[in-house]
Amino acid sequence: MSSAVRLAGAHFPVAVIGGGQAGLSVSYCLRKRAVEHVVIEANAVGHEWRSRRWDSFCLVTPNWQCKLPGYAYQGTDPDGFMVREEIIGYLEAYAASFAPPLVEGVRVTRLRRSPAGGVFEVSTSAGDLTADQVVVATGPYHTRFVPALAQRLPDGVEQVHSSEYRNAEQLPPGAVLVVGTGQSGCQIAEDLHLAGRPVHLAVGSAPRVARFYRGRDCVAWLDEMGHYRKSIDEFDDAAAVRMRVNHYVTGRDGGRDIDLRAFARDGMRLYGRLTGVSGTRLEFADDLKVNLDHADAVAESIKDAIDAHIAAQSIDAPAEARYVPVWEPGDQAGEIDLVEAGITSVVWSTGFRRDHRWIEVPVFDGRGYPMHWRGVTGTPGLYFLGLPWQYSWGSGRFEAVGRDAAFLADHIEASRRMADVCGTLTGAPTGLTAALPVG
Repeated sequence: MSSAVRLAGAHFPVAVIGGGQAGLSVSYCLRKRAVEHVVIEANAVGHEWRSRRWDSFCLVTPNWQCKLPGYAYQGTDPDGFMVREEIIGYLEAYAASFAPPLVEGVRVTRLRRSPAGGVFEVSTSAGDLTADQVVVATGPYHTRFVPALAQRLPDGVEQVHSSEYRNAEQLPPGAVLVVGTGQSGCQIAEDLHLAGRPVHLAVGSAPRVARFYRGRDCVAWLDEMGHYRKSIDEFDDAAAVRMRVNHYVTGRDGGRDIDLRAFARDGMRLYGRLTGVSGTRLEFADDLKVNLDHADAVAESIKDAIDAHIAAQSIDAPAEARYVPVWEPGDQAGEIDLVEAGITSVVWSTGFRRDHRWIEVPVFDGRGYPMHWRGVTGTPGLYFLGLPWQYSWGSGRFEAVGRDAAFLADHIEASRRMADVCGTLTGAPTGLTAALPVG
């Protein structure tokens, strides 16, 4: 914890809650605008990457997409993919580059508007403080989610959430069941498979994307096509877009596709969604083929878009044959026995849930999602930053969180100038309030 910043009894013009890439980004932008503030981090810079990622973890987006404000990637491998320790080092170096007013090791336990109005009251493990404006930069991944049916597994089966998985040696000898095929589930299944462990994988509906196509990383093509700058306002189903699962791919060993069919060809056992547990029996939905076909269809549709872009721009790019499935599901088992299959452990790659119960301000919709436009809520002075698809694809990532941070810093600075004129902080700009319920 910084000894230069005292929290108990203090008042700050702006309090930023969360010291990850989002909180550091807005701190940098506020400092550039000479807005006094404090950043409160429950743990230490880089904690999420350090404590919730497995040993072989790496980014799935190229290093050149790391564009934190004032600190774009300057390494020697822009087309590579930083591994866990490099990501932590990048964040620590970023914080050191501008020395934000950061307090580490302090948890915020309550945020509310003062009953007297005007300021926010912030309760922390280091004492209470007040602030004129607050930026909640704690991200969306707060509490581990494990389905209730996990409680029905026999006592002898080791269970870990994906955020607790580190490597194959951590688990007892025997086969491993991985439940979920988002980015984490697919990469953990590959990690176990490469370590020589027998792997059983319950496949969900997440889409996939090819790593490379027609001579370039697909991310590079999509960036050139403006995909990552497309705003949430351009979608008719903004609420659904914000809840979409990310496409699975990997940056491991220089980057490659994750092809679940190839895993199956090479010995991994694939099933549909896990639907039930009864003693040592596991039940699966009959949707494996549908889920694999859907993932492939999404990957091929992205290639279609890239082909159209290449043709429209008359780009000289090498031709490439399209993907041909290397394995097809046969009569897949609708259920298996843990003992017969030799499964001794389960990795739950079932994601996280938001937990904003500590925020006692009425800015949430019926699903607990904060109602906002580009992070600005209808409550004057309260902002959110670092949410997936807050405004664009990169909002929750290194690629575009800085753009969102700059937007909020501009809004905060403008509202403070207006307060000097009007005597009170203003909230949403003209026309914003009607557009807020986009969650």
